[in-house]
Amino acid sequence: MSCGCNTSGDSTHSCATKSTTGCSNVDTCGNSYKLNVFDWLSTVKAPQQSKCPMVEVRFKNDRKSYYHNVNQLPLHLGSVVTVESNPGHDIGVVSLTGELVRIQMKKKNFNEELAPKIYRISSQKDIEIWQEVRKKEESVKIQARKIAKNLHLEMKITDVEYQGDGAKATFYYTAEGRVDFRQLIKEYASAFKTKIDMKQIGYRQESAKVGGIGSCGRELCCSTWLTDFRSVNTNAARYQQLSINPLKLAGQCGKLKCCLNFELDSYVDALNDFPSSNTVLDTEKGRAFCIKIDVFKRKMWFAYVENSMAWYDIDVADVKKMISMNKKGKKATPLEDLKSFALDDKPVTVDLIQENNLDRFEKKRNKQRNKGNFQQNNNKTPNNSSENQQNTAEKRNPEQKDQKKPFKHKKKFPPKRKNNE
Repeated sequence: MSCGCNTSGDSTHSCATKSTTGCSNVDTCGNSYKLNVFDWLSTVKAPQQSKCPMVEVRFKNDRKSYYHNVNQLPLHLGSVVTVESNPGHDIGVVSLTGELVRIQMKKKNFNEELAPKIYRISSQKDIEIWQEVRKKEESVKIQARKIAKNLHLEMKITDVEYQGDGAKATFYYTAEGRVDFRQLIKEYASAFKTKIDMKQIGYRQESAKVGGIGSCGRELCCSTWLTDFRSVNTNAARYQQLSINPLKLAGQCGKLKCCLNFELDSYVDALNDFPSSNTVLDTEKGRAFCIKIDVFKRKMWFAYVENSMAWYDIDVADVKKMISMNKKGKKATPLEDLKSFALDDKPVTVDLIQENNLDRFEKKRNKQRNKGNFQQNNNKTPNNSSENQQNTAEKRNPEQKDQKKPFKHKKKFPPKRKNNE
């Protein structure tokens, strides 16, 4: 599947890349943007029906919209198009065509009648103006932050997006409360000479626009494929038996990580077959309470009230039997008879890659001994020390053994004191 890029005039060319990474043209190729879409219906023949006239167009970062191809232009993935906007026109990159667009519109409840139009395939002049205003966005963002700081407004300008024709600039900002923009918009309009549009976003949307690398080593989900931001609470971490540590559970946005919801449904379904974590067993050796639950091994760890240092792992089926015996008024079998696993008997693990060692990347250097230190050579005689130096020199250079050695000044050690002194 090739991606077309409009590089000169109105003509388009094929990058001849059949991989998902796209071509090297970062400015115009659709695959260089975030939130890439794979058309899994591209090789499937559509039934005999009217071709979908809608096209998905992607703009800077994570902004997408659907447009009506009224002129039946030959569009494909990566085509740079000029679309209807208010005011003027905007320029975007086609990210999806065909029947999959109809499915996406139905999923997002997008009204086809309200869709704006696609004017034309962007000309070289349109692309040059678009690239010029895109280059100004970083400097405008820095200047906008200075103006907001001088006005003492409690807000942060996260990103600036110019329209394709430069007639409008959208300022994305984050703030804890309400912000008075009356004086700010006047300052921006006089400084940037364009129409100003202010749009407040959340901290998750800010991370999606800025991007970055997560603790897993991959790009942030919100900046690559995640479009809906569901609320995440600490119950998701408790269901997955994770420690409630804000430093580990929080993402780069400062909120709880979105990936805590990815496997939550699987954990909830698996925990439906487990007894409650507040279960207390009445055994012949005393009462035992639940310490933790292992979802993957389907085991529950119990410890006696009198001796909480010894833990015992028991299968879920055995726990259910013990609970049924307690309901009948009978005491259950001691935990030792089922299966025991004390904390002191844990298997010894060997860290082969030394991932827990902080000094694993540092070279270990042998510290040279100071031979002139009197405290180290207090018990050595001068003759023995000179013989040792001669032997070490012969071992280092055996060829120079018979050669005459140059005279070197020897350090004089103080004479060894007698016992009477």
